[in-house]
Amino acid sequence: MSSIIQGIAASSGIAIAKAYRLEAPELHVEKREVIAIEEEIKRFVQAVEISKQELEKIKEHALKELGEDKAEIFAAHLLVLSDPELINPIKDKVTTEKVNAEFALDETAKMFISMFESMDNEYMKERAADIRDVTKRVLAHLLGVTISNPSLISEEVIVIAEDLTPSDTAQLNRQFVKGFTTDIGGRTSHSAIMARSLEIPAVVGTKNITSTVQNDTMLIVDGLDGVVIIDPTPEQVEEYKEKQQKYEQQKQEWAKLVSEKTVTADGHHVELAANIGTPEDVAGVLKNGGEAVGLYRTEFLYMGRTELPSEEEQYTAYKEVLERMEGKPVVVRTLDIGGDKELPYLHLPKEMNPFLGYRAIRLCLEEQDIFRTQLRALLRASVHGNLKIMFPMIATVEEFRQAKAILLEEKEKLVTENVQVAESFEIGMMVEIPSTAVMADVFAKEVDFFSIGTNDLIQYTMAADRMNERVSYLYQPYNPAILRLIDNVIQAAHKEGKWAGMCGEMAGDSIAIPILLGLGLDEFSMSATSILPARTQLKGLSKEEAAQLREQILSLSTEAEVEALVRDKFIK
Repeated sequence: MSSIIQGIAASSGIAIAKAYRLEAPELHVEKREVIAIEEEIKRFVQAVEISKQELEKIKEHALKELGEDKAEIFAAHLLVLSDPELINPIKDKVTTEKVNAEFALDETAKMFISMFESMDNEYMKERAADIRDVTKRVLAHLLGVTISNPSLISEEVIVIAEDLTPSDTAQLNRQFVKGFTTDIGGRTSHSAIMARSLEIPAVVGTKNITSTVQNDTMLIVDGLDGVVIIDPTPEQVEEYKEKQQKYEQQKQEWAKLVSEKTVTADGHHVELAANIGTPEDVAGVLKNGGEAVGLYRTEFLYMGRTELPSEEEQYTAYKEVLERMEGKPVVVRTLDIGGDKELPYLHLPKEMNPFLGYRAIRLCLEEQDIFRTQLRALLRASVHGNLKIMFPMIATVEEFRQAKAILLEEKEKLVTENVQVAESFEIGMMVEIPSTAVMADVFAKEVDFFSIGTNDLIQYTMAADRMNERVSYLYQPYNPAILRLIDNVIQAAHKEGKWAGMCGEMAGDSIAIPILLGLGLDEFSMSATSILPARTQLKGLSKEEAAQLREQILSLSTEAEVEALVRDKFIK
């Protein structure tokens, strides 16, 4: 008899195949006293070296199959294995306590994992997963236990696991692995992000899939609705084959719109752009018919390495994106480090609440050497395409003026040095702090454009950490308070003849799209795979009709009322 488990839809699509349990090896650690200390440390160093060699191979495979940004995860893993803050305490424990390397490694790793997991910060929790993944590999070599190798799968399967480590996910062979499902994880976990890159259907966070399903059990993974069906009936298999076919047909329909502009049913054009993190992501933007890059997150250039990127490295990356976009707009966000994104080599002070602390433009205005290097690289790259520069986390008009003044100073210096710089380019800012949204009429006189960062704007407005499950009910994109702030920003921009975009997750949300169209949003920037579904939806919407509901929507009391109205009027 079939049964259904509900999880989190992490990667779209339907998969029907038998289960393949990807089980972590049993790593049983016992404490032993050792006499030959040097020999024990040598054994540990060898296990680390073998692990590094394996990670290099996995990194190469990820680079070929998934692109540079996903391969960076394994560059970060290699850094963990080279980090004296992890390696030295293990060696010291072996020496001072005269214990075996397995025990010293296990104890030290547990301490670091516990420390990172206790932080109320998604990025830090992912660092705990990295340390767990890397140290398990070293531990397996010390114990002489074989690590499972997902790349050896040679028949069509759905992988089930407690969690998929980044190294597991990178080794999945698309030809045979039709989908996967895990006990833990969320939409932003490494495995979910990689599943979307591989275009493998995935349902994560099922809580108990591994304790429920045995090898070779038939499964259906519905990555559209976040459902796993165990032992489906013949009727269910037929039903889901039909759903799978419809989804594939839907994708083909979307693909027909790749070269089209985004025009509403009543002839209004809006710009559909993509959010990217690396030059490699441009391929996905173009493949999905993106009309612009609405957010280039430059901090990925700074992460997963041991030192700051040089001006030349940055110039090359920005130039590549601008050239590959062939004159289409590219909005580059200056360095947004801090909060959930740390750079260990900057040795920044630990903060009680890093999301509200020393980050983004606040850091850049203090650490001006770092900021000016980035601005010089951007200015030099400006001649290669349609560059727009925006500053993140602006809270006051003074911050924007100071950042803009530094940018113009660097432009003057380059001109004096006879370095070519574009004659004109737009300078804008992120709107992600409520004070900025409230004062949008003042800021609109200073900027060339606004880009609304709803991920942070929502959590700051609602005073609710979006990574904290206990208050996740307050992460409400359609709450009238949020919509009034967004409306205020758009109206202020238009009054000064400026444009307003959005680069938060909300921009690609099917409920939010009719609302944002009605509020007059000019540019919607989202993950590349959301562009064609959004274009299809916008083609069926009338901007005039959506605008007529603006006042009614803004006068509602709750998010539920807003959603009900949108579903009634616009969602077929």
